[in-house]
Amino acid sequence: MARRDLIAAGLASLLPARLAAQGLPQGTTAAGIRIAPDREAMVPVQGGNIYVRINGALDGKRPPILFIHGGPGSSHWGWLNATALADERAVILYDQLDCGRSDRPGDPAYWTVARFLSEIEAIRSHFGIARWHVLGGSWGGTLALEYGATRPAPLASLILQSPLVATDVWLQDAALLKAGMPAEVRDLLDRCDVAGAAPQKACDAATDAFYARHVRRVAPPKAFAVYRDALPVPFAANLYNHMWGRAEFTCTGTLKDYDGRPLLTKLDGRRTLFVAGEHDEARPETITRFAGAAGAMMATAPDAAHSIMLDNPGWYLALLRQWLARQDG
Repeated sequence: MARRDLIAAGLASLLPARLAAQGLPQGTTAAGIRIAPDREAMVPVQGGNIYVRINGALDGKRPPILFIHGGPGSSHWGWLNATALADERAVILYDQLDCGRSDRPGDPAYWTVARFLSEIEAIRSHFGIARWHVLGGSWGGTLALEYGATRPAPLASLILQSPLVATDVWLQDAALLKAGMPAEVRDLLDRCDVAGAAPQKACDAATDAFYARHVRRVAPPKAFAVYRDALPVPFAANLYNHMWGRAEFTCTGTLKDYDGRPLLTKLDGRRTLFVAGEHDEARPETITRFAGAAGAMMATAPDAAHSIMLDNPGWYLALLRQWLARQDG
């Protein structure tokens, strides 16, 4: 099958027909998840130490997989469903500096793409991992793109899920999606971009309405919410505001001019998979174009927005099992 046909098919041929059409009931946890880690460590990086947790054996027969959380400013809890993969390979989750259980120096000098990128190699080196898969979602997809573009020898495969590739393109997509919101919500969101133009409570409600449609369509399972709320910093708003801004469709931070499109052609397209949710704020049409520029494969998750591992974990885990097995060699 030609690569363009694989992209068009969305890798459906890799999935059982049942899962290609639907995943687990929304709002549920995947079978076999491991909320408690098998191993934890604080890994030294520039600026402090970052929290890393592992499920499964790092010395197993199959290369481990690293999951990179988004934000900037989120934490690893959103990947908990991914621990179901630990029955066949080690699953590595971590919190970026100033996030989750990691150290919190609170110094914006450390809040750069290059420094956050350096955390990836710090983790690999700390645990002596010879070969691994790397998956980044959203802002984590930016870091995964930057990492993959260097063609590191240990990289078995790269998965870019709903990545921020270029801020101007992201904002164009956000404008299109915002235009599709009900008129009263759309108008309020526009006013909220001007400080003091609308009550904060109303702005928060309108933003939540957008997020419920395009970021996460279901509430996390209770066990995940309990785990999240026990983190020292489930979400670092100061970091998010500094690097991005008020909301997903408005960028006033240091990433406002970010453009990773030149990196797409530097990826190993044969070992790269792009993924987006059917209702994703990173529109599948846009992510498909990025996949095409990279010569990579593309999959669109049904019944999911930006938080695919929470919205449709059954579909996503089935896809990853198939993809990783094919790329292990």
